[in-house]
Amino acid sequence: MARMREPRFKKCRRLGLNVCGHPKAMKREGNGQSRANRKLSAYGTQLLEKQRLRGYYEIMEKQFRRYVKAAIKDTDTTGASLIKRLECRLDNLVYRLGFASSIRQARQMVVHGHMLVNGKKVDRPSFAVAVGDTISLREKSQKNEMFRENFLNNASFTLPYLTKNEANFSGELERLPQREEVPIEIDDHLVVEFYSQIM
Repeated sequence: MARMREPRFKKCRRLGLNVCGHPKAMKREGNGQSRANRKLSAYGTQLLEKQRLRGYYEIMEKQFRRYVKAAIKDTDTTGASLIKRLECRLDNLVYRLGFASSIRQARQMVVHGHMLVNGKKVDRPSFAVAVGDTISLREKSQKNEMFRENFLNNASFTLPYLTKNEANFSGELERLPQREEVPIEIDDHLVVEFYSQIM
């Protein structure tokens, strides 16, 4: 399975944005010349925004293009549809619900079979979670101290489209997220413009 292996903090500094969510990611940002601070052409600005969005969700280019193509066919605004599709990935929702401290850890938890969707094991990080689906930590995995601590003490995200049940180590996608509710700093129209030129 292809995945991003680049050092997270280095990637954040290169993109000029804390896409990994770690509080220390941008600590050394001013130590060198950041590419994100240079004057960019219109194409360069679009490319940077696309790379930032990919960085948030840790998705490879080939898979990301499939999401863009699907979003273009949707009746909703293309940018908003793209964000909704990415936000409803299983690995992302495992992270948003607080089961994991990072998107990379969330992906590993899914691949290793720690997560259940509606009581069934799903080991595909890209699995599209539907409205009403319940994501839970496997009973055996609830004894893992790190997983327990993550879920019970991680209050990073309190999002209106997700509900969290600490007693059952589970969470539910209540509805599709609105674009303005998704906690990412992205001009999604620039991403759409980028792909409209090359697709």
